[in-house]
Amino acid sequence: MASTETRRMVLAAVAACDDKKGEDTRVLELDPADSAFTDFFLITSSANERQSQAIADEIELRLKRDFGTYPNSVEGRRLGEWVLMDYVDFVVHIFLHDRRTFYDIERLRKSARPIALAELTAALTEKTLAARKKAPVKRMAKKAPAKKAVARKSPAKSAAKKTKKKASRVAPGPIRNSKRLPESI
Repeated sequence: MASTETRRMVLAAVAACDDKKGEDTRVLELDPADSAFTDFFLITSSANERQSQAIADEIELRLKRDFGTYPNSVEGRRLGEWVLMDYVDFVVHIFLHDRRTFYDIERLRKSARPIALAELTAALTEKTLAARKKAPVKRMAKKAPAKKAVARKSPAKSAAKKTKKKASRVAPGPIRNSKRLPESI
């Protein structure tokens, strides 16, 4: 079962695809019995290689910024015909139109269930609400306004000032030892 965090990351990746004009974006939820290596496939198409690279860059940037995660592996970014980004819990496939029709990944994964974005969002909202109901509500007591603390001088500083005052009261002159020194010196 995919975690809530994984679903949020998939939604963020879908939003990044939409922002960079990815076409025919689909999310497939893979059957855990059939595919133990990932939970979701995100598949999108682009018009040219540059757009494929831009979509991949935007997905990576957004997931790094929002979730602090990097892809485990990225393949095909340089050519841009088929970019594969492995985030462990989900895998992103960015194809050129002709490559997508040639490989037809949707047909290869017959056990995968296509998920509408609204369904993914609704499932995420449902999980969030359920988690909020389980967690006890913490109510914070109103705090009294904080009073400014009066800075107090440390005893070492005040002792140093007293010593300085005493030294200024004593008449200046040579310090003599208890033994009498000869005056000629």
